[in-house]
Amino acid sequence: MNTIAATPAQDRVLILDFGSQVTQLIGRRVREAGVYCEIWPFSASAERIAAFAPRAIILSGGPASVTEGASPRAPDLVFRLGVPVLGICYGEQTMCAQLGGQVAPGDHREFGRAFMDVIAPCALFDGVWAVGAREQVWMSHGDRVISLPPGFVAVGASEGAPFAAIADDARRFYGVQFHPEVVHTPHGTALLRNFVHKVAGCRGDWTMAAFRASSVAAIRQQVGQGRVICGLSGGVDSSVAAVLIHEAIGAQLTCIFVDTGLMREGEAEEVVATFRDRFNITLVHRDASDLFLDALEGQSDPELKRKTIGRLFIEVFDEEAAKVGGADFLAQGTLYPDVIESVSFTGGPSVTIKSHHNVGGLPAHMRMKLVEPLRELFKDEVRELGRELGIPHAIVGRHPFPGPGLAIRMPGGISRQGLAMLRRADTIFLEEIRNAGLYDAIWQAFAVLLPVRTVGVMGDGRTYDHACALRAVTSTDGMTADVYPFEPAFLSRVAGRIVNEVRGINRVTYDITSKPPGTIEWE
Repeated sequence: MNTIAATPAQDRVLILDFGSQVTQLIGRRVREAGVYCEIWPFSASAERIAAFAPRAIILSGGPASVTEGASPRAPDLVFRLGVPVLGICYGEQTMCAQLGGQVAPGDHREFGRAFMDVIAPCALFDGVWAVGAREQVWMSHGDRVISLPPGFVAVGASEGAPFAAIADDARRFYGVQFHPEVVHTPHGTALLRNFVHKVAGCRGDWTMAAFRASSVAAIRQQVGQGRVICGLSGGVDSSVAAVLIHEAIGAQLTCIFVDTGLMREGEAEEVVATFRDRFNITLVHRDASDLFLDALEGQSDPELKRKTIGRLFIEVFDEEAAKVGGADFLAQGTLYPDVIESVSFTGGPSVTIKSHHNVGGLPAHMRMKLVEPLRELFKDEVRELGRELGIPHAIVGRHPFPGPGLAIRMPGGISRQGLAMLRRADTIFLEEIRNAGLYDAIWQAFAVLLPVRTVGVMGDGRTYDHACALRAVTSTDGMTADVYPFEPAFLSRVAGRIVNEVRGINRVTYDITSKPPGTIEWE
């Protein structure tokens, strides 16, 4: 991976991933502290780690058991570099096992909310937790440490883990059985900030303004006098990538906007107006809606929908790119979560889940090099960069919208009539959310046209029409989410508008399920 996000003068933290579902959250917390970090697989070579020159290393949690012989281990160099090391959950256990302690299956498993007693001071707790305090933490473990390596002392204990937190202040090695990166550990962010700032001495000088400047320089160096084509969808990622690249190389960039007919109401017009008029970016607008909708007509299998849309998109994009001619580079709005989740560090399902992201390179026939200026950023960092670049809030603050668009918000067969109903219902829902001043408080909200029809009575007549579901969730990172608690009066108002204004829908329901921790994506 080519890193352009951190300059050599900036401090770096390395996170070694053992397969935890929430490893990305560790990275987010470190970056929120103003420190650049990267997430690598635990199997990274010693040479690569040494070349990265981290100021500190964090070992993530993971699903394996240290008690099994083939379970993953941290490279020995980690403990010989002379930098601070923090082991989290499995990370604590493998650190203990590798340094001379012992780990055994626990007779009291802890999953979820737990309470830890602070029994001794250490640099990790300095200014955050005092001795004698009982603190809420989030646990997820079956094994537990039963004896410590030389030099370590217990600094925290819970009912199921006598060594819930351990410290070797002399070597600056620390381990916690709980997960400080999740919001369910209230002071976890402060602990991680302590680790990178006070323990590791990182300066916290990684800012979005610094990223913008270094990225512009890197793009200019990579592209030179070449020409770049960017697939612009109107979403946050591709929009920010396009504006950043345009700032770097100006007229050398051409954006291609393929209108699939699966976008939200008014979005195609907004994309064209914003990027042609406001940013003066060369933009090719191809209305291919008939092509996509004809191919999707009646299609109900969600994976076939994705594959059909992906195949057609590439075909149409290729056609328009050929008309532009002479492009040397293809720009993509690939984000860091896409990169991480598309590489199965520990044999997990991430490659399948992220099959719709092209982060592994280009098809053989596309003889262009990739420009991926957002490859090191998380979603909320992309929004921050967008604000830094002056992109309108209507775009940079937009709720996530999947590449397949409205097609996967119709679990049943695709039809033009159904898309029209769904698009209008979705627009009404979002209008009411904005009118109530709730849009920015919600991570994602949308309507779903259910593949069922229900009997109803409207006025003096009986109806047999479609049911529509509404979903809205809150999230800070897009990895875990909770249902948004609308007031009943709000839902009643939205349902009334949809039933009255959208012919063909006679029932509206609100989906109150929430996204469980560790689930990669909503759609």
